[in-house]
Amino acid sequence: MTPAKSLAPFRIEPSPPRVHADILARLLTSSPATLGHITDFGFIRGLVPVSTIRPFAGSALTIRIPHADSTAVHHAMSLVRAGDVVVIDQSGDDSRSSFGGTLAAIALDAGAVAAISNGRTNDVREIDEIGFPVFSRGATPLTTRIHGFEGRINGPVSIGGVVVMAGDIVFGDEDGVCVIPAADASAVSERLVEMENDPVTRSLRSTVRGGTPLGEITGAAKYFGGGTHE
Repeated sequence: MTPAKSLAPFRIEPSPPRVHADILARLLTSSPATLGHITDFGFIRGLVPVSTIRPFAGSALTIRIPHADSTAVHHAMSLVRAGDVVVIDQSGDDSRSSFGGTLAAIALDAGAVAAISNGRTNDVREIDEIGFPVFSRGATPLTTRIHGFEGRINGPVSIGGVVVMAGDIVFGDEDGVCVIPAADASAVSERLVEMENDPVTRSLRSTVRGGTPLGEITGAAKYFGGGTHE
C-alpha cells in the first residue's frame, strides 16, 4: 500500500484575476438592498458592523484559520492588494477575534476597502477612528494567537451561510454585506444601475402622493382582486 501524502498545513492558492474597476464603480452607485429585490442568494447572515460603515465593494481575499490560530491572517496582510476585502473564516469560533486595530490599519495602508469575519473583533475604537469598515460577530477582548497550526489563503470559505471564493465581490453598506460571484459581477452591476435609474421606481413617492395606490404601481393589488379596499 502506498503511504498517504501528508497535506501541507499552510497553503496559498494563486490570486484570482481582478474584477474591472468599472464594475465596482457601478455597484457603488446602488446598494445591497437594491440587490435584495432581485435575489436571496449571497446575503451574509449574523454579522454586525463594529465600526462606522461607508459603502464598499471589492475583491475577496479569503483566509481560513483553525479557531485560535491567526498565523494565516498575519501572513495574508502581505498579500493584500488595492481594492481587496479581507474575508476571515474562523472555522466556527465566534468567540475570539483574529482582526484588530493594528491589522485593520495595515490592511487599510495596503489598499483594502473593508474586512469581514465570522469571528469577533478587538480594538473597535481604533478601527472606527481610522475609518475602516469591519463586519463581524461583534466586539471582544479575547484574541487569537500565532500558534502555527494551519491555515489557508485564497481558498473557499464560508461566512454567515455564504460560500465565498477568492476574487468574488464583497458588497456592503450600513444595511449589511452580500457576496456576488466574480463571473456574475458585470451583469449584476448593470442590472442594479438599470433599477436605480428606472423612472417608475424613482417617482414612486410622487406618484403615490398624486393619488395612485402603491399596490397598483408594483402589481401587489392584483393579488387582492385588483382594486383598493376601504
